[in-house]
Amino acid sequence: ADNWALVGALRARPRRHVVTSSIEHPAILACIDALVAAGECEATIVGCDGSGVVSAADVAAAVRPGETALVSIMLANNEVGAIQDLAAIAAAAQARDPEVWIHTDAAQAVGKIDVDVQALDCDMLTIVGHKFGAPKGVAALYTRRALPNFLFGGGQEAGRRAGTEAVPNLVAMGEAAQIWLEQGPEIRRHSAAMRDRLRARLEASLAPSFRTAVNGPLAEPHLHHLALPNVLSFAVDGATAFDLLHRLRDRVAASASAACHTGSTSVSAVLRALDVPHDLALGTLRLSVGRHTTPADVDRAADIIAAAILDAPSA
Repeated sequence: ADNWALVGALRARPRRHVVTSSIEHPAILACIDALVAAGECEATIVGCDGSGVVSAADVAAAVRPGETALVSIMLANNEVGAIQDLAAIAAAAQARDPEVWIHTDAAQAVGKIDVDVQALDCDMLTIVGHKFGAPKGVAALYTRRALPNFLFGGGQEAGRRAGTEAVPNLVAMGEAAQIWLEQGPEIRRHSAAMRDRLRARLEASLAPSFRTAVNGPLAEPHLHHLALPNVLSFAVDGATAFDLLHRLRDRVAASASAACHTGSTSVSAVLRALDVPHDLALGTLRLSVGRHTTPADVDRAADIIAAAILDAPSA
């Protein structure tokens, strides 16, 4: 869906420039890299502040009137949970050029916060089913623009995207969306409570032996409203998240914001964009909760993680 939004916007009109941010999912950034390498577009990558928030003014400044085909800014970040003010970004970009199209990757937002395409004033929006309860392998691109064909063959999707639809998965995604419509406020409240409980128990368990921090809007009390309710980016100074995942094995599902490659460790592009100190970035775990997570689940996970850190051999 993200690829189609990018390629479609570029092929629909004789414009060759796109604007995006440094904290996008690889579905956006890798696609742009490929398009640039093929000579099909030029791109401007806008940064963010230390909380992961992208400035509407910076996006607008990057727009080239008459040249920019698309502005694509994710609605919420998958690593640090930063929610963007997409309506303000869209307004600022289109004040500079009313013909610029706006796309948002809302994969992490749908099913976590309220999402209204009219309020966001976006032309295209990506949703991903397994992020809010549907099976893996189903997604959708909302568009109010006529996009050129993306895949060729059959006449599915009014001839715009060939390929047999996985009807059971589509039905499941619709049902998952209906659950959010009916239970959204309670799901959001519960997720935030479980996230905050997880953070508090980890901090209490690791103090004073380790310095800890959270990345993203949760690091600043006045920015908590800009944080997804389900994501905790938790950093431990002196720990190595990659090694920690090995010790956790199948006891706790988590991901590291650093990867080990032939003896060297690289930090995620998102944490680099936030300018997170290197030692903290190396020790960052991304943890998520959801509507089925219980207080007992949170306490057990926190205790297992804390024990794995406290019992780790010294470097």
